[in-house]
Amino acid sequence: MKTNKEKALEIAQLLADFKGEDVSVIDVSQLNSWTDYFVIVTINSSAHWKGLYKQVKDYVKANDMEIHVPNRKIPGGDDWNLIDIGPVVVHLMSSDARAFYDLEKLWHGGEKLL
Repeated sequence: MKTNKEKALEIAQLLADFKGEDVSVIDVSQLNSWTDYFVIVTINSSAHWKGLYKQVKDYVKANDMEIHVPNRKIPGGDDWNLIDIGPVVVHLMSSDARAFYDLEKLWHGGEKLL
């Protein structure tokens, strides 16, 4: 059985394989109680994030995981799309959003794995 760390790293590799840019994995398990790993990737268009989302969705299904859908409607957008898989949260971000929010700096206390 794969660990959550292995799953996060596999998702990161999958995103890189499908042209996700500047893929990063941060272990945030010691900093919060709601997830263990952030996978952060830069996307370049709406079509790109939709394609990467499909790859993550297929990975989740093949690995007996589940995407948690929020109970409330979240406005859609091309700048930042979040996929909550429980122990792994995937952030698909435009380069502008990634520079503005700078999650790696915000979560600097976490261990950067990739």
